[in-house]
Amino acid sequence: MPDEASREKGRLMFAGPIDFLKGVVAMSGLPPADRVEVCFAGRSNVGKSSLINALTGRKALARASNTPGRTQEINYFTAGDTHYLVDLPGYGYAEAPVAVVAKWQALLKSYLGGRQTLRRAFVLIDMRHGIKKVDEEILTLLDRSAVTFQVVLTKADKIKTSEHEKVLTQVRAALQKHPAAYPEIVVTSSEKGDGIETLRAIIATMA
Repeated sequence: MPDEASREKGRLMFAGPIDFLKGVVAMSGLPPADRVEVCFAGRSNVGKSSLINALTGRKALARASNTPGRTQEINYFTAGDTHYLVDLPGYGYAEAPVAVVAKWQALLKSYLGGRQTLRRAFVLIDMRHGIKKVDEEILTLLDRSAVTFQVVLTKADKIKTSEHEKVLTQVRAALQKHPAAYPEIVVTSSEKGDGIETLRAIIATMA
């Protein structure tokens, strides 16, 4: 758990201005690498938009979509004048054409491998399912790109508290194979607000 000073820093950052900056479809469109950057990755329907909205306290900052794979851009948000929050395209979607998926994957690889100011990737995993094969692909990509990543479990309220430890054990075992994995796992619920304060503190204290 973060200490009181870290929690307060997180509260102040996310109580301040958070704005959508731009959607990027090519590396040439990335904004200047002039501040701390964290990104959010997760398979489609993992609750990424809901988490970003809960984190920022804004109901419609990140568009939640019922159509998996609709977010085809890297979406940049500014948090004050010190941080970028980056929403990566969802992965593991079935509806998108193969050529489109290949283009997204190429952009993702370029971004992860070539962004010097990227401090951490938050990989969202649905707590009802744990780490699946489709997640392993992005975790391996992060290893290869030497990007530190931290697992954020979403939808914790959708399973019984008694089942949490079983999922955490599965996730911890899977992460042991990944050198880029950060050891601490954050358990969240966008609906109930669980873990949101912790995540805010982690991001705000990153330099």
